[in-house]
Amino acid sequence: MMKLYGFGATRSLRVLWALLDLDAKFEFVPVNLMAGEQRSSQFLKLNPAGKIPVLVDDDLVLTESAAIVLYLAEKFPGRGLLPVDLKPRAQVYRWAFFAMTELESALWRMTRHTFLYPPEKRSAAEIALAAEDFRTMATVLDRHLIGRSFIVGDSFTAADCVAAYIVDWAAEKNLLDELPELRAYRSRLHQRTNAAPHFSEARLRFEGVAGAEPAL
Repeated sequence: MMKLYGFGATRSLRVLWALLDLDAKFEFVPVNLMAGEQRSSQFLKLNPAGKIPVLVDDDLVLTESAAIVLYLAEKFPGRGLLPVDLKPRAQVYRWAFFAMTELESALWRMTRHTFLYPPEKRSAAEIALAAEDFRTMATVLDRHLIGRSFIVGDSFTAADCVAAYIVDWAAEKNLLDELPELRAYRSRLHQRTNAAPHFSEARLRFEGVAGAEPAL
């Protein structure tokens, strides 16, 4: 059985979107970031970077959440997370990478300057700039979603797995106020029977600490 090492409102949620949609059998292994378990020698053998999520599938140990999602999509080819035809499949890759590079990077800049960096290195101006960068690029995805239920084609794909976590995280930071298509998209995703927990729900369920920010 596959094992997913993760914790709360982190990129672990991105992998959960894929696993739940695929109805895959897996064991969730919590790694308590607040207790520093990601720095233990045992965990560092899985991921020397000391970050989650990590997927273990037999002798495969895979890190990086988007890579895990794409691996799972390939592992279960009949479940539809990756289109069979090359051109729509290319669009899944396109939007997955767009979400990671253009959207998530801005949210991480905000997070670093909000609480990850020591106080003397934090910058309110950098937070504002990162929020502006996010809204600019999120507007591209917002407009793309006009008339669409999902990012690529007529069904849920790996691109949605990658984007769902980001959109949910952005909503927690009140960054979707002027992005109606993304708000509606987020609602549609969470109405699905195999949806992953909401960002805030996962934070409370796995971490048990209200108000905690997503960790590494």
